[in-house]
This record gives sequence, C-alpha cells and structure tokens, in this order.
Amino acid sequence: MATKSLYVGNLPYEVTEDDLRNLFAEFGPVEEVRVIEGKGFGFVDLPEEKAAEATEAVNGREYQGRVLRVDEARPRRERGERGGGFGDRGGGRRRW
Repeated sequence: MATKSLYVGNLPYEVTEDDLRNLFAEFGPVEEVRVIEGKGFGFVDLPEEKAAEATEAVNGREYQGRVLRVDEARPRRERGERGGGFGDRGGGRRRW
C-alpha cells in the first residue's frame, strides 16, 4: 500500500507521537508518525488514498488551543543547497 507523508504544523509543543497518531487514526492505518520536539510540527504517513481526506478534515481544526495546518509534506532538502558562508546571505569575508 502506497503512503503519503503529511506535514502537520502549529502543534502544541507538548504533543506526543501517540497524540498525533490518535488524531489521524480515523482516516485509516497510520504508518508512521514523527514529532519534531520543541519545533511545533510533525509528520504523519497515511495511505495515499486517505491523505487528501485527512488534510481537508484536519487543516484548520483547533487542537489543544491551536489551529492546525496540514499540507502534503515536501521532500527534505539536502543541507548543502543553501550556499556557503553565512547561511543564505552568501559567503566571503565580512568587512566592518
């Protein structure tokens, strides 16, 4: 069975993987859940045919006092794609 990964944002910082699994369980078997601790977001992997339904139902829903944002997850960028030096500001030596 093919799965699709959903990004779930604006989560309460206390949310656990079990909380997120239970939130999405009504849409089918949850394959995997990943909560990024201290960041307020996570990822849920659902069967591909249920992902759109889950996104529609949970996006904008209030959960533990926060309004959730749900989107299809984008592929991770490799760390080397940002350029050199000082983050996105480019590289080189600074002159003060």
